[in-house]
Amino acid sequence: MTDADTPRTLTGRPIVLVTGLSGAGRSSALHALEDMGYEAIDNLPLEFLDPLVEHSQDNPRPLAVGIDCRTRNFDPAALIARLDSLEATPGINARMIYIEADDEAIIKRYAETRRRHPLSRGAPLAECIALERRLLRPLRDRAFLSFDTTRTNLGRLKTTLEADFSLKAPGLRDMQVLIISFGFRNGLPRDADLVLDVRFLRNPHYEPDLRPLTGENSAVGAYIQEDPAWEPFMDKGLALLDFLLPRYRDEGKSSLTIAIGCTGGQHRSVHTALQLAARLKNPQTNVMVYHRDIRR
Repeated sequence: MTDADTPRTLTGRPIVLVTGLSGAGRSSALHALEDMGYEAIDNLPLEFLDPLVEHSQDNPRPLAVGIDCRTRNFDPAALIARLDSLEATPGINARMIYIEADDEAIIKRYAETRRRHPLSRGAPLAECIALERRLLRPLRDRAFLSFDTTRTNLGRLKTTLEADFSLKAPGLRDMQVLIISFGFRNGLPRDADLVLDVRFLRNPHYEPDLRPLTGENSAVGAYIQEDPAWEPFMDKGLALLDFLLPRYRDEGKSSLTIAIGCTGGQHRSVHTALQLAARLKNPQTNVMVYHRDIRR
């Protein structure tokens, strides 16, 4: 992900071109922009882009346009030229988003949906992905924002888009906080702003009755909270966040990802994430929780 931490003030009509790898989540990004107030149009032939912008000048709603290799007469160089032209047009704030994921994630998603890759001509899926990645590389290099969905969810994608494409003035935006529980043995979450290690807390894994449960279970939560370090940790952690969040908001940062890790991501990190989220919620802070490794 690039250039997503500081929200920009929109000075012209927002026009967002959404492109990226097939199966990476481009449609989800387009839907998220639609939820934010953009008029979303998918799979628009490139030759219709300029007429669409000109025709809608009388009702200049923000536009989000999906264009990828499925689009008729798709040409990355022509798309970049159109973007350059829009950026040079007075009264228009044009930017491009590129959505990507690693090969393994895309292959898994295609297996789940059983759809064909748009570049498939009888070639193996891995070859189609590699071809598309090469084809779209100039767009990735040109994009204002590139976002990797390999190990993330829709909530994180929405939070990131809100940071740079919200239609609200910066001073009126809510702080979007995503709390991710995870297991260190599965690697750190990508794009985490803050990481809290809770492996010092007593571990339900060593209790036979609690081992098959998760941190969402009340018995597991009660066991963890019996640790003498629990309350001091929560008090100090919340005090730190109470100090940081207003300052992040004042400098224009509208999203924050807090990763909370234990060994496996099933017990301590899950319970801590839920408790932290419950205590952080307020009218200016939208809190979402994502348990990355709870079912591993």
